[in-house]
Amino acid sequence: MLDLVAPVRGRVAFYDLSRKQEGFGEALVAGLSRSPKSIPSHFLYDAKGSALFDRICALPEYYPTRTEMKILADHAPDIAGLIGPEATLIELGSGSSVKVRRLLDAMDTPSAYVPIDVSGEHLLAAAEALAQDYPGLAVAAICADYAETFPLPETPGRGRQVAFFPGSTIGNLEPEDAAPFLAGWAMSGVDMIVGVDLVKSREILEPAYDDAQGVTAAFSLNLLARANRELGADFDLSAFAHRSRWDEANSLIEIGIESLRSQTVHALGVRFEFAAGERIETEHSYKYPVDRFQAIARRAGYRPEAVWTDPEGLFSVHYLAA
Repeated sequence: MLDLVAPVRGRVAFYDLSRKQEGFGEALVAGLSRSPKSIPSHFLYDAKGSALFDRICALPEYYPTRTEMKILADHAPDIAGLIGPEATLIELGSGSSVKVRRLLDAMDTPSAYVPIDVSGEHLLAAAEALAQDYPGLAVAAICADYAETFPLPETPGRGRQVAFFPGSTIGNLEPEDAAPFLAGWAMSGVDMIVGVDLVKSREILEPAYDDAQGVTAAFSLNLLARANRELGADFDLSAFAHRSRWDEANSLIEIGIESLRSQTVHALGVRFEFAAGERIETEHSYKYPVDRFQAIARRAGYRPEAVWTDPEGLFSVHYLAA
């Protein structure tokens, strides 16, 4: 059982297991010291980054959110039937906790909701709002990187524990890491509902990750602004640009920040040299055909129970039984 390290806010129990500033600093120094340069994607989601990502989800080019929401709305009764009564729903990377409401509304007397997210301020606000709207639901919010190992809090109810992993976030893992990640939950006896983005044309994919309004670019560059704010770095944001590209051979969107000129940046007393055109890799987003993802799930110890897709074949939602 987790120890409560922050006071209960209203009806929400809040557990802070987040990485502190040193975690971001260590990751930035390590990432900018290697070749190619990279920074883990979860550091994109501070309070400002999380708010920008919420704006991305509403953009016309960004099909994943609205498509997954439609799948959940159309098939919520079927999903709820597989979850069963008195279940605990654990959301990995919960963000604003919008999609999970589709499931909660359809479920038979859900007992508890456990949102897990790295942005504590954003997480707590979303958890409090949800707790107000579902007064019979126990809500325990955990500020943490869901990829790390930690015990879950005790929750009421005798039903299944089911992890909800929407948004095709599974695609941010390298393919060789996806099965071990899923296996950790399978070994704990936790069923999973996973959103998986399907392979599609470049004409749809590339605008989804580089929108005309520049919100995605602002989201990427906020990572450098965060380093300036929190770590005293001296990134000149005008000398960097958001870049994304579709790698068809590997079914992969590569997302990064490109240096527009040769320059030197300082952070935490360390000097970093950038060549013109050099990238900081921030995120990969793999796209999977249904059969390939189900093969990964089976290797992890799951039994693919059901899959739902949209009529255009853009996105899929999978129920995996432990």
